[in-house]
Amino acid sequence: MTQAALNETRKQKPSSNEGPYHVSHPTFECSDAERVYGPTSVTHDESGQSHMPDEITRDFAKRMHYAAWRAARAKSETAKAQWQRTYLHFRDRIVMGNRKLIYRAVRRWSPPQSMADDMTGDCQIVLIQAVAAYNPWLGIRFSTYAFTCLMRALSRISQRQANDRLAKSMTLDALPDGEPRDDSSEDLPTSRMAQIDQYLSEHHELLSSREKKVLARRFSLDEQARSGTLEQVGRELGLSKERVRQVQASALGKLRAVLLDGALPS
Repeated sequence: MTQAALNETRKQKPSSNEGPYHVSHPTFECSDAERVYGPTSVTHDESGQSHMPDEITRDFAKRMHYAAWRAARAKSETAKAQWQRTYLHFRDRIVMGNRKLIYRAVRRWSPPQSMADDMTGDCQIVLIQAVAAYNPWLGIRFSTYAFTCLMRALSRISQRQANDRLAKSMTLDALPDGEPRDDSSEDLPTSRMAQIDQYLSEHHELLSSREKKVLARRFSLDEQARSGTLEQVGRELGLSKERVRQVQASALGKLRAVLLDGALPS
């Protein structure tokens, strides 16, 4: 590919009704583009391979972006749906063919066994995102690009988990960001817990119903044995993880006002 053509390669983020994100390449406009990038021209034999070679990954990525490009320009809903299925087909084959990168990255990071499974699950999403964003015309090996994305993600995940562990070691009074205590940390005094129970009761008006539910689950204040993560509580209440964090922070702010300052918040 010439430098001029490379310069014309551009990322395109379609509107929600146009289909998935894709990289638009000048060769997509050529009369034989479908013959070159269409699904019927695939000749690779992946049988017996435990890992997808980079040249196959690169070829499938080009076909994936071409399918998304065609879906965005389809004249009928039937054609659009067909090209979107083709896009997902190639995207999923790349993900499955390169999933060993996840285990390699997690092993390189060497997390505690209790954290390894969660990290592996989070990295599945990172790999899908890396496949969707990969530009096969830039001459970068997908394995190098994706492994870098995975290691950066593991760094962010580790930092978040470290912050969670630090927060869980604090009592409710000392919480800066509203995270639950670790099960092994010292319990709050009985009198203080009685006050909290009062504010969590059904008829008390300090907290909203949603705030009470979030605190009950996050701090193991209900019949459940263990506290729930932001994501778990969000799934139960139909909220995003960030929204659960916001509701929790609001509720704890109100509790601090009455427990620490002795006055209701304004």
